[in-house]
Amino acid sequence: MNCRIDDMRHKEVINIKNGMRLGNVCDLEIDTATARVSALIIYGKLRWLGLLGREDDIIIHWDDIKVIGDDTILVNYTTPVRTKGPPRGIGALFGYK
Repeated sequence: MNCRIDDMRHKEVINIKNGMRLGNVCDLEIDTATARVSALIIYGKLRWLGLLGREDDIIIHWDDIKVIGDDTILVNYTTPVRTKGPPRGIGALFGYK
């Protein structure tokens, strides 16, 4: 089955580990040496109407994709553990962690 990049952007991505909807494909990462897709990228959700930026992007490596269907893509995605960094979100503006 062939699929265009534009077709991929309309597909919903579901994590099979917990059934959570991750979002829609926003971009693709392509290995220019082999001309193959190496990852799907889902842009992070807007924080507070976009005034506080975005959450981190979700990058799903090609090996983690299990099924590409007509409307959905099923992936085996493990949420990365966030290391210590600056506080995030609206509470950070007021000193809450």
